[in-house]
Amino acid sequence: MNAAQFLTIFISAVFIYNVILSRFLGLCSFIAISKETRPAMAMSLSVMFVTTMASVITWLIYRFLLVPFGLTYLRTISFILVIATFVQFVEMVIRKISPAMYRFFGIYLPLITVNCAVLGVAVLNIDMFFNNGKAMPGSFYYSVFQGVCVGLGYTLAMLLMSGIRERLELCNIPKAVKDFPLAFIIASIMSLSFMGFNGFKF
Repeated sequence: MNAAQFLTIFISAVFIYNVILSRFLGLCSFIAISKETRPAMAMSLSVMFVTTMASVITWLIYRFLLVPFGLTYLRTISFILVIATFVQFVEMVIRKISPAMYRFFGIYLPLITVNCAVLGVAVLNIDMFFNNGKAMPGSFYYSVFQGVCVGLGYTLAMLLMSGIRERLELCNIPKAVKDFPLAFIIASIMSLSFMGFNGFKF
């Protein structure tokens, strides 16, 4: 493990290969929930927590269950089941411990189950930090850190989008492009701007 590798993961996950604006994962929640900053932030924090924990759990399952028993072909379906189960478990715990927080998150917790960004980071961790079924040195820590950074990249995109859309509510917008059409136009421009980070070399 070294600091340079962690810095590379951070810059790549947040800016160069942003999960929403470069990899185009999690677009459903990005368009639907980014109308206001508060729900966008709530969704972002939820996704960050789930991507981090999913990185931990899926790495352990792949390393100690799928690889030793030759079941790597079940990677995708097992990851989906793990993520869905974990999200439901988190939802039940929050509902029991803090009903106020559960009401605050509302529909956003179940939405994480179908957020492809969570599955994307789990698969990406395996592709990047395993070589022929063998874990690279420090791969567990890199995977967890990448889970956090993907969540940060998701948060950055959500907050930028929600801020722009809140400001546009004060403008006189033609009905033909209001709401979702305009959101897709904004997302396209934001994605183009993030392409400028592709010039970074490590």
